[in-house]
Amino acid sequence: MEKPCTLLVHFDKGSPSMANEIKADLEGSDVAAKVDAMKRAIMLLLNGETLPHLFITVVRYVLPSEDHTIQKLLLLYLEIVDKRDVASGKVLPEMILICQNLRNNLQHPNEYIRGVTLRFLCRLNEPELLEPLVPSILANLDHRHHFIRRHALSAISAIYRLPHGDQLLPDAPEVVERALTGEQDASARRNAFLMLCACAQERAVAYLLTNAERVAEWPDLLQMAAVDLIRKVCRSPNRADKGRYIKIIISLLSAPNSAVVYESAGALVSLSSAPTAVRAAANTYCQLLSLQSDNNVKLIVLDRLHELRASHRDVMVDVVMDVLRALSSPNVDVRRKVLDLVLDLLTPRNVEEVVMYLKKEVVKTQAGDLEKGGEYRQMLVQAIHSCAVEYPEVAGSVVHLLMDFLGDTNVAAAVDVVLFVREIIETNPKLRVSMIQRLIDTFYQIRASRVCSCALWILGEYSLSLSEVESAISTIKQCLGDLPFYTVSEEGESTDASKPAQPVVNSVTVSSRRPVVLADGTYATQSAATETAISSPAVAPGSLSSTQNLRSLILSGDFFLAAVVACTLTKLVLRLEEVQPSKAEANKASTGALLIMVSILQLGQSSYLPHPIDNDSYDRIVLCVRLLCNTGDDVRKVWLQSCRQSFTKMLAEKQFRETEEMKAKAQISHAQPDDLIDFYHLKSRRGMSQLELEDAVQDDLKAATGEFTKDADDANRLNRILQLTGFSDPVYAEAYVTVHHYDIVLDVTVINRTKETLQNLCLELATMGDLKLVDRPQNYTLAPESSKQIRANIKVSSTETGVIFGNIVYETSNVMERSVVVLNDIHIDIMDYISPATCADVAFRNMWAEFEWENKVAVNTVIQDEKEFLDHIIKSTNMKCLTPPSALDGECGFIAANLYAKSVFGEDALVNISVEKQADGKLSGYIRIRSKTQGIALSLGDKITLKQKGGSSFQEKPRSKPFRNNAEELEAMQRSDTARRLHPAQDSFPIAKESAVIP
Repeated sequence: MEKPCTLLVHFDKGSPSMANEIKADLEGSDVAAKVDAMKRAIMLLLNGETLPHLFITVVRYVLPSEDHTIQKLLLLYLEIVDKRDVASGKVLPEMILICQNLRNNLQHPNEYIRGVTLRFLCRLNEPELLEPLVPSILANLDHRHHFIRRHALSAISAIYRLPHGDQLLPDAPEVVERALTGEQDASARRNAFLMLCACAQERAVAYLLTNAERVAEWPDLLQMAAVDLIRKVCRSPNRADKGRYIKIIISLLSAPNSAVVYESAGALVSLSSAPTAVRAAANTYCQLLSLQSDNNVKLIVLDRLHELRASHRDVMVDVVMDVLRALSSPNVDVRRKVLDLVLDLLTPRNVEEVVMYLKKEVVKTQAGDLEKGGEYRQMLVQAIHSCAVEYPEVAGSVVHLLMDFLGDTNVAAAVDVVLFVREIIETNPKLRVSMIQRLIDTFYQIRASRVCSCALWILGEYSLSLSEVESAISTIKQCLGDLPFYTVSEEGESTDASKPAQPVVNSVTVSSRRPVVLADGTYATQSAATETAISSPAVAPGSLSSTQNLRSLILSGDFFLAAVVACTLTKLVLRLEEVQPSKAEANKASTGALLIMVSILQLGQSSYLPHPIDNDSYDRIVLCVRLLCNTGDDVRKVWLQSCRQSFTKMLAEKQFRETEEMKAKAQISHAQPDDLIDFYHLKSRRGMSQLELEDAVQDDLKAATGEFTKDADDANRLNRILQLTGFSDPVYAEAYVTVHHYDIVLDVTVINRTKETLQNLCLELATMGDLKLVDRPQNYTLAPESSKQIRANIKVSSTETGVIFGNIVYETSNVMERSVVVLNDIHIDIMDYISPATCADVAFRNMWAEFEWENKVAVNTVIQDEKEFLDHIIKSTNMKCLTPPSALDGECGFIAANLYAKSVFGEDALVNISVEKQADGKLSGYIRIRSKTQGIALSLGDKITLKQKGGSSFQEKPRSKPFRNNAEELEAMQRSDTARRLHPAQDSFPIAKESAVIP
């Protein structure tokens, strides 16, 4: 076994010749050679070498040296050298030789020699060596230099905390308390106070309460120690002096040190739930948020404010404007957290103020020097959207401003704006007229295809009056330009009907020519051209280059947008026939729309574009042509009413889902009818401050409503206990596994079932996966039929299923060899690290295209109902179904759904389920998992493979063998070919069929 040490340094294995060289250098008089020899000796000892004959040489030739470097290396050597006999466990006799040298160092006239020696004594654990040094240590408490006094107090604290330290220093608390009273140095006072907190808490509390009025004047080191003491004391059931402690904490909220202020605010919230205390803590956090420049500090403070919002939302509402000031930070993560917090604190009283502040921030993003202005603007638009959806009365003050960003170069921000407009125009009928007019005026600025599609849908659905319909049709025609989209010339010259007579300044003409054979057998040149204006203020809004956005997108091959144009024109013409008294005007508009659709079809079937029109767009445009030629009442009703009704239903369902999610997040409290309630109102209020009265009221309310809940009940605790050995083994062991966010704690109970004493018992653990054992194993002695609690900490670095395996090794007096008991494996489930989460469909699709790791699992289950199978997968994987229930209704024998979850490490897990019911009743299909890292894709795939086979009647079979060999587990963990990296072009999103093939 490797011996425990403070440092592991790689070094070559020692040899007798190397030891002799070190010995020779130490015996010489060259100081530099001695320093080098001591360094080599220390490195060899740290690397596991013993060097048993070197100690006497060190005592003879190194101890008398006056060089400070050699003395420091000597103390390092003495710290790591073996001081006890391995067989007997007693201190080696030659170790007594160093006591005199240490005593001389403690009385040395040089302060540095005294200080480093006292610091070395803090790491010495042998009472036989410390006992003769105690008088010299105590004498250093009165030294004139604070460096000596500081380390003397640390040495006294370390010695007193040894197993028999109270026998070496029986009056240590009294001595330290006297030293604390007269000490002036901040570090020395802190060391003395920490010693009292650890070894004599009553004396520390008495000192704190005696100097309660002067705590605000203490140095920051001592103030931090006082805050820690108050937290520790207030965890005890006796809360008689709680009010005095809270007064001390409140006085520290105005301390000059930011760390003290932060810790005091956290301690105040943990001590009291009174509104006054919570408000003071919230204001303190807001001050730190505005004063600190470090983004990491801002993120930590925002996390604390989020915690306050979860338990004290009513108080946090009052500081929402103070939180908003943190948007001045240029960091995107800070801004995102601020907006998330503010959106959770909206009320009818502050929503107008919040929206006005966000509106000013949107205006600031128009400045070109703002870092990541497009991304920040997108976040602001989403925040304003949420405000307007929850409180529709504020939409009118911001919607017109946001519509100026429909042509934003940041496509994501422009998409958010147009979606916001689409929802507001439905939920706020009073704004419809002004929003339609504004959309018509700004439509020519839109450059993104998706934004154009949504804006066209809005124009087709909400243009109701005669003037609105005519303006919408005119705008669309202007953005399409002159027809046809391309011309054929027998002379071979390229012409474009949309090209103006005068050349456009700052424009680029993109054209393509190719020879074609005409019907009469002659040759001609087919050409198409469009002009794209380079951004220049000299280009007028009415010019060709700035208005023909639809023409540019369609000529680039976007026939989906062309189909949307055809549908929009069809709706507008149908509505024009209803509102236009003149039938001739309606027929004229219908003829113009038909001409546009035919031109689009002609362009799509021409050989000019590299890719012809797709079948879906072609069928859609042809359907629009047929509708305009012959329209029935039923078809007219579908096109003019049903589409809008479906959108209204979708919004209502979305609002219902959000309401249900808010109810699910609400804390559910249960109180038993016979629970005891201590009514402070009926007690004497003499001597109680207002803060204590408020705190008492809050405690009564929590007790009455059942908010005081246990962290975990006994049943759940029993479910987390794992049996590690068999009942017939000489050593029985079981573990209670506690999974935190970034670490795993194993509380292992080891029971000696024999009649013999087990010596050098050691719990040896090893991990597989992204798990790392933090603590090194220690040896224990276990009496007959006794038990021992052993705690092991394991660090988790990623969301991946890991395995912990190991054994228990021990010795007995009868058997010379060591005995080994193999432990059962502990499997760390991925479900402990992921939780259901929600995200927008746009974000899901973007992540699906970006993530490069995919795990494809074939459906293999006995479940025959596709919806039951989907519910089973959701329950087994602890994920959230993003597909709305309305999309899953009906019986069609096929189901496609998207699931989403987020890990505690911030990793995203995306799952797409595509299942079809076969003729024989069985389900077939695939479950595709995508993630940014390989571990979560592998682990989630294994979980789905294990759990997908059955529904409610399926139970996981217990292991037939008590112990599993590690070869089988190793083979399962190392199958890295299950999740493959996707090709960059393989980013298609599955809708109803498999569209991506793993290479």
